Amino acid sequence: MDQLPEVAALGAVTWPGSPSPLGAHWDGTGTNFALWSAGAQAVDLCLFDADGTEHRHRLQESTHQVWHARLPGTGPGQRYGYRVHGLYDPSQGLRYNPAKLLLDPYARAVDGQLSLDPALFGYKGDNPDSRTADDRDSAPFVPRGVVIHDSFPWEGDRRPATSWSDTVIYEVHVKGATMRHPSVPPSLRGTYAGLAHPAFVEHLVSLGVTAVELLPVHHFVSEPHLLRRGLTNYWGYNTLGYFAPHAAYSSAGTGGQQVTEFKAMVKALHAAGIEVILDVVYNHTAEGDHSGPTLTFKGIDNRAYYRTRGGDGSRYTDYTGCGNTLDVRRPAVLALLMDSLRYWVTEMHVDGFRFDLASALARSMHDVDRLSAFFDVVHQDPVVSRVKLIAEPWDVGEGGYQVGNFPPPWTEWNGKYRDTVRDVWSGAQVGVRDLAYRLTGSSDLYRSDGRRPFASINFVTAHDGFTLRDLVTYERKRNEANGEDNRDGESHNRNWNCGVEGPSDDPGIAALRARQVRNHLATLLLSTGVPMLTAGDELGRTQEGNNNAYCQDNEVSWIDWKDVDDELLAFVRRLVGLRRASPALRQEAFFEGHELPATGGTRDLAWFNPDGGQLTTSDWFDTGLRTVGMYLDGRAIRHRDEQGRRVVDESYLVWLHAGAEPVTVTLPGPPWGDGYELALSTEYPKGAPARPVVVAPGPVDLPARCVWLMRVLRRPGLPATIS
Repeated sequence: MDQLPEVAALGAVTWPGSPSPLGAHWDGTGTNFALWSAGAQAVDLCLFDADGTEHRHRLQESTHQVWHARLPGTGPGQRYGYRVHGLYDPSQGLRYNPAKLLLDPYARAVDGQLSLDPALFGYKGDNPDSRTADDRDSAPFVPRGVVIHDSFPWEGDRRPATSWSDTVIYEVHVKGATMRHPSVPPSLRGTYAGLAHPAFVEHLVSLGVTAVELLPVHHFVSEPHLLRRGLTNYWGYNTLGYFAPHAAYSSAGTGGQQVTEFKAMVKALHAAGIEVILDVVYNHTAEGDHSGPTLTFKGIDNRAYYRTRGGDGSRYTDYTGCGNTLDVRRPAVLALLMDSLRYWVTEMHVDGFRFDLASALARSMHDVDRLSAFFDVVHQDPVVSRVKLIAEPWDVGEGGYQVGNFPPPWTEWNGKYRDTVRDVWSGAQVGVRDLAYRLTGSSDLYRSDGRRPFASINFVTAHDGFTLRDLVTYERKRNEANGEDNRDGESHNRNWNCGVEGPSDDPGIAALRARQVRNHLATLLLSTGVPMLTAGDELGRTQEGNNNAYCQDNEVSWIDWKDVDDELLAFVRRLVGLRRASPALRQEAFFEGHELPATGGTRDLAWFNPDGGQLTTSDWFDTGLRTVGMYLDGRAIRHRDEQGRRVVDESYLVWLHAGAEPVTVTLPGPPWGDGYELALSTEYPKGAPARPVVVAPGPVDLPARCVWLMRVLRRPGLPATIS
C-alpha cells in the first residue's frame, strides 16, 4: 500500500506544531495542521500546487492521538488533504488506505469537485468485502481542503434575536431561491450573494418572515448512484465537511472566498431583521455504507467515527437510511459536532440550527435517549444552548419517531401538526379533537416537560414532499424523473386533488384548489406555535407532482419568479401581518381555558359548535364534525406597543369549516361579543372583502371549505381590560 507514485517534496522546514486546534490554522507566517486519528500508524499531509502537483510531509508528531505539524511559509489559499496509513481489514472495521486522499474534517473551505471513478473506493475490484485494499490514487477525483484567512468586517452586525413567539420561518434552498429571479444579476443567481441581493431580501421583508431556514450549506457531494444516473444531490443532505460552506453556492470563487461571501449574506439578512438558521446533517455523512467511497472519516478512523454492528465491523448501523450513522457516543465525534456548531455561531454568526433526523443523534445504544451525551453537551454549552435549536424528531430506526419527546430547550418539527391539518382539509373523518390541540400549540406534546407553545414548529409542507399547490392538485406522486421508477417519495400524503388529478382548465376546480391552498395557510398562520412556510408556496410554486425532488437541480425545484400568483402573495402578506399584530395569535404560554374575571364569564380559550354552544364531550369525539369555532380572549394578554405602552390585545373568533357544503353557524352574543368584524376570509383571493363586514351575534352562513378570522367588537362602556 505504500508503493504510491513518487511526489514532489517541499523544501520548507516542518516544525512540530501544536495538537490544538484541530484543522488548518494560519498564524500570519505559517500554518498549523492537526488531525485526530486514534488508530493510524502514520499520517501524510499532502499539499497541492495550482497545477495539481502534490507534496507530501510525513507528520512526525502525535499527541493524544492528534497528528500535527506547523509549516512555515504555508498560508491562505493552500489546497491540502491527508493520507492515513494503517491496517486494512473491513471485517474489523479497519479501512485505512493511503492511496485515498482524505478531506480534513475541520477544513474551513473546500475546493474541487467529486468525480465518479473506481479510485474513490477503498476496496479492490467490485467486492466491498474484499480483504485487499485498492491501490489506485483517488487524489485527482476528490475535493481538497483550503487554508483560509478571513478578517471579515463584522462591525455593525446585530443579531435580530427574535423571540420564538414572534418567529415566522421561511424554509429555502440557497440555489433554488434565485436561479430564476429576473432582478438578481445572472452572475449572482443561485449563490449566497444572490440570497443577499436586495431583490430577494425585500421579498422576505414584505412577506413578514423573521428567519430563513437554509437547506444544507455544509459542503456536500452527490452520491455515486445519482452520478451514475446523470443526476446530482440538490437538497444537500450528504455532508462531506461540517465547517465549510458549500463551495458551489459561491459566486466569488472557492479558494476561501466562499467563507467571506457566506458571512456577507448573513450580515445582509441581519440588517433586514432576518435570522439565519441552518439545516444541519450530523447524523450521517457522504461516505455511505460499506460499499461507499472513502473520502474522509472512513479513511481517518472508520471504527471511531461510525457506528458499526457489534458482530460485523464491516457493516454500519444505519438509523438514517443513508448507509451510515455517526457515532456521537465517541468523545472525538461529539467534539467534532460541538466544535462545528460553535464555529457557525461564533465565526459565521448564524442564529440557530435545524437538526436533520435528530433522533439518530440521541441514540446512546439502540433506543432514543433523552439524556444522551449529545443533549447533555448541547444543554450546558454556553454558545450553542443560546441559539435556536430545532429537531427533526425522527429517524428510520425502530422507535425513532419521537415527536414531543425532546428535552428543553429544543423545539421540534411537529409532524403531527402537518398530518392533522392535511387530514382535516383533505376531507378525512377525523373530527376536531386533535385539530384543537394543534391550533393551540400542541399542549399534549410539549406541556408536560415545561416547554412552551413555541416548542411546536408548525408546518403543512416542507422541502420533502409536495409543494402546497401540488398538495391540492395531485393525489399520486410523479417522481419518474428521479430514475427510481416512482418508487421513491411518500405514497401516503394525506392530500386531496379536488376531484381531478393534475392540472385542470375547469374554473371551478381552479377556484377550489386556490381556496384549499389558502385554507392550509390560514390554519398554519392562525395557530399558536411557530409557523414555517416553504419557499415558493406563497407564490403558487409547483414541482409538477414530484414529491421527492432531492435530485432535481433544475426548473422543477427552482422558484419560478415569473409565474407568480399575485393574489396568493397578497393573501399571505395580509395573513402574516395579522399574526404579527396580534399577540393572541402567537401566545407565549399555553391556554388554560379558565374563566376570566370581570368579563361576564368569557374564557381565554373557548370552543364553539355550529349551534353557538360550547363543545360538549360528544362533540369532541364526533369524527364527523367538520366545523369548529375557536374563541381567543385577548384581554388575558398584556403586552407593550412600539412605544413601550402597556396595551391589551384584541379578541378573536376563528371559524374553520372543512365541509363540502355551506353551513349556518351561530355567533355567540354577550359576554363573548357584541359584534364581529370579518378580518380575514379564505373565500376571498386576497383574504378580505372589498368593504368592511360587521356581523351581529346570531346565525351567519359560512361558505364551504373556508376559514374566517373575526375580530370581536365590544360596546363602548364595557371594560376594555380585566383585572
